[in-house]
Amino acid sequence: MLKNLALLCCTAVLSACGASSLVVSGDYPTPNVGQIPLTLGVYYDEELRNFTYVEYSETGKEEYQIASGQTHIELFDTVLPAMFERVVVLNDLNAATAARVDAVFAPSIEEFQLALPQKTRLDSYEVWVKYNMRLLGPRGDYIADWVMTSYGKTPLATLRSTDAGINDATVGALRDLGSSFALSFGSVPEVREWLAAQQ
Repeated sequence: MLKNLALLCCTAVLSACGASSLVVSGDYPTPNVGQIPLTLGVYYDEELRNFTYVEYSETGKEEYQIASGQTHIELFDTVLPAMFERVVVLNDLNAATAARVDAVFAPSIEEFQLALPQKTRLDSYEVWVKYNMRLLGPRGDYIADWVMTSYGKTPLATLRSTDAGINDATVGALRDLGSSFALSFGSVPEVREWLAAQQ
């Protein structure tokens, strides 16, 4: 009996010392942009689908595990159909030709940064994300490759928990990305040349 009680106490202590896990969730507005009359394939690799950022304490222990891969996909699944006449999600880059797409969009996350008020001594949660955006031809040939950054901030005073602060700042960064991506897509030089060639 005492042995079992000791085991339960140890388990509780270990659980309390473990990292806090958060799956980011949010909703994203549909951008009001002119639709491009082309078919876009989109490929989400496993790294993006399962993207998780880990925040460490000053002693090197894991404090937070922030999973945002699925909400990134939800963002692009909202933005891309507003931008293109038809969007096809590809499970494999090799499937692009058979899917009869005009190009393949393959986003990836290069860097994720989190600023917590308990560490910065500021009154807000902040998130920065750096992306690599690739546009490929149906056979994998290069069209464009560019970097984008996004930023989200949530005031500490409006929240009741750290999880909510991290979630809202991340969603804010993703909304920033969605707006910037939709508005700037056609101004990327290589993308602009590709669009002109399609016409």
